[in-house]
Amino acid sequence: MPNITLSISDDIYKKMKKYSEIKWSEVVRKAIVDYLKKLEESRMEISTKDLLKELGNDFKKSLDELELEKAIEGYKKMRDTEWKRISTIQAN
Repeated sequence: MPNITLSISDDIYKKMKKYSEIKWSEVVRKAIVDYLKKLEESRMEISTKDLLKELGNDFKKSLDELELEKAIEGYKKMRDTEWKRISTIQAN
């Protein structure tokens, strides 16, 4: 298994020393695995811009005929999905 080295502040190091029973390398390893999962999941989601591009002109025409309330509801769903995707990536 490869090894990595990371730097932490003195304050964090002192706090970690208080909990000597904790295997900090395992904590870091789990954090990296969790973060990689989030990144991989976010890559699977298609962005709103890419989705609209992929749907093409027929979809754009049907948008023109869409009721305002349904358009707003659809926009909110897309916005919330995109926000979730972006905030998940930046959360860690």
